[in-house]
Amino acid sequence: YFIDFYTAVNNHWILKAQDLRNLTTLSVAGGFRDYQVRSGLAFLPRLSQHDSALSVVSSAVPRAWASTDHLSIVWCKELILATIRAFFDLIDENTRQITEDPKKRMSVLNHHFVRHPAKIFEENPEAFTELTGAFMWITVKASKWTYSLYNDSDGKYFTFPLASHRKSYSHVYCENSMLDPSSWIYGCVNSNSSMCLEATDLSWRAELLPTTKVVILKLQDYPSLSHIVIQVPPTVGNKYTLDCEFFKEDSRTVQLPVTHLFSFGLSSSKILLNSTGLLYNVQLQHFNQIYQAFKIYIESHCQSLKERKPSVYRLHIPWSHEDSIIVAKVPSFTEISAKLHIAQPENDSRIPELNIYSSSDCQYEVILKTSLLQVLGQIIRFHAGSLPVYIVSNILLTYGGQLSTLISTGQCSDFSLELVRTAKPYKVEPLISIVVFLQGFNWFREIWQSLSLPEVDAAVLSSRDAWFPLVSLILFLFGTGIAYWSGVFFSTSLRLFSSLWLTLIRPTVPQKDKLITHRRLCGVLSLALVSWTTCGAFAVFIVYLQYSFKSVHVFVASVFYFQDSDHSKETSQNSSIHTVKNQSSMDSISEATQSLSNSTIAEAVNSLKMHVTILNLFTWIVLLNLPSLIYWLKNLRYNVRLDPDPCRSTAIIIVCILEILMNSSTSEVKSSKLLKIAAKVPLPLSVAMLAFGRMHLYKVPHFVIFSLLLHVLCCIV
Repeated sequence: YFIDFYTAVNNHWILKAQDLRNLTTLSVAGGFRDYQVRSGLAFLPRLSQHDSALSVVSSAVPRAWASTDHLSIVWCKELILATIRAFFDLIDENTRQITEDPKKRMSVLNHHFVRHPAKIFEENPEAFTELTGAFMWITVKASKWTYSLYNDSDGKYFTFPLASHRKSYSHVYCENSMLDPSSWIYGCVNSNSSMCLEATDLSWRAELLPTTKVVILKLQDYPSLSHIVIQVPPTVGNKYTLDCEFFKEDSRTVQLPVTHLFSFGLSSSKILLNSTGLLYNVQLQHFNQIYQAFKIYIESHCQSLKERKPSVYRLHIPWSHEDSIIVAKVPSFTEISAKLHIAQPENDSRIPELNIYSSSDCQYEVILKTSLLQVLGQIIRFHAGSLPVYIVSNILLTYGGQLSTLISTGQCSDFSLELVRTAKPYKVEPLISIVVFLQGFNWFREIWQSLSLPEVDAAVLSSRDAWFPLVSLILFLFGTGIAYWSGVFFSTSLRLFSSLWLTLIRPTVPQKDKLITHRRLCGVLSLALVSWTTCGAFAVFIVYLQYSFKSVHVFVASVFYFQDSDHSKETSQNSSIHTVKNQSSMDSISEATQSLSNSTIAEAVNSLKMHVTILNLFTWIVLLNLPSLIYWLKNLRYNVRLDPDPCRSTAIIIVCILEILMNSSTSEVKSSKLLKIAAKVPLPLSVAMLAFGRMHLYKVPHFVIFSLLLHVLCCIV
């Protein structure tokens, strides 16, 4: 239901793009610490017709720079302050209301949530600024410059002539550790003198980082500038540092190919940076898919032991606002996790970068390795919601295998052994892959739509770049493992409860009874009434507990009957030793009794194995309906009836099926004409469940109900 809701919202957003142009939307995601809602789901669709939607991750928001969980994102002080500042700047001075200008709204949001220039927001900053004050003008001709000051009472202007640097360098980089919101860097336009009284304020091109504010200017973009001016105001009690350097972009950009997914961290990519400057860009080649996850280790070494400013490492993802920033001391050893919230769009060729705001005269070694745990974490993050489908599919395959074994041998195999034998991914995955492949052809898609079949979930995920190779196989193996250990858990729990029961209560010998009686019919009607008037998940939970109790009772009674038959056998053998008369008749009676006892015990064991499988199957149905039950319990004091209830009608059918199955036995199923059909149905149902249930968990009970409905018919027909 949630997927249908979000799909409807996104479709409305796309179809009504022209009507929604005046609506500005901001979406802030929590990042990798938000385990409830992954950040990719919070990214709004960006269209050429609609450019008023902004999606950011909290780790990239200026002054926050931290990932948050799903609850703390609403009370994170840094995010609250950014939101408050944005609301104040959104107010129109004339109307005293939120501005109706969409361009200004987007400008304000970009200022506070994307790129903060360390200045107070201005809608239309002045093009030129007068450089006033009796400051000393100092010309700097070097390509690299550093200036530190403390308690300096005299203000200064440092000018950097650009004419001598344009031929040798392509960029200029400046950083300032004073984080006040005042302007500090300017550009003189066509000035022949080393001084200029009017200049362009380049501080709006700056970007705020945790420990500094930086400016990177491409000289080619500013052909009219003759000088760059750095203003150093008088300081009392403040200590800060300014750095500037001219550099070639090629000399500061290095390429680091990422390791392959199947290297499993055994191989690595390395690069050594002998830092002579202040900025390096490490391009992470071929890093563009959500299933890629790496550990980046940065080790810094410095020649001298003097105190240095901390280094800033930023993992920049160019196609989305999901950067992560880390501040590290120098020298140090730093570990960075590199993984994506959304994959690279098809029409985007930009490359993710690791920006290193370094200290000069230091050496940086960058090592990149594939992290197997992080890759598995990405699989869980993007596809953990599909895992119950794979678990139920494995159990359904096992259930079908038990029915097939019942046909061929007359005995029901153990759950764990049958799971290992029948739950194979090659039985379900190839067919789904073939359908997804064929849906790429128009003729097949037309036939598929003419049959009114829904689109395969794997195809939808692939179109959203949320599906990657072998993920289905990995999830299937995970599902097999969980199903196996859940079967072991059920068997162990059954024995423990049965032992406790035998200790406290002496059970009665199980009696053969009809499947449908007046008492059971009343029970079905009562639970159906509970489902209709209160909550369907509550009725399912009650009948599940009843089924569990019945299974324990069957196990205890079987054990007791087995012990009682052994005791009777010993008694008859002892009496035959002291009795000489009628020896032949006693032997025949003993053999008949033993044969009847063995067949009864075998039937009870077979029925118990089938009950354990069905109970294991319905355990996951109960877990899938558990959110409805929890929601109903929390709101019980307000309303007794859950409305709308997503599993009301489903619960009534489940109640009817389980009330019949809990009193059934394998002897009734063996003689059924429908057993062969019932044994073959679970396989196509497992395929259909994986094809259409990965994104729609509410469909899973429907496949299980259909399979067990045939089981009920086998008990009757």
